[in-house]
Amino acid sequence: MNKQEKWTSLHDRMERLSNMVDQLDLERTEVEDIDRMILMLEELEEKCRQYRREEE
Repeated sequence: MNKQEKWTSLHDRMERLSNMVDQLDLERTEVEDIDRMILMLEELEEKCRQYRREEE
């Protein structure tokens, strides 16, 4: 995967996570759901760091 593809993929994943947050039903959302989203966000953050290191 080239540099542009990596960043595009990362952006797409961020968009999906954002959509998930937007669609949350506060009446039905459980702690486990929030935990999964936090984990996803942490994984995205780590990918950003990794891609930045690769570019240096």
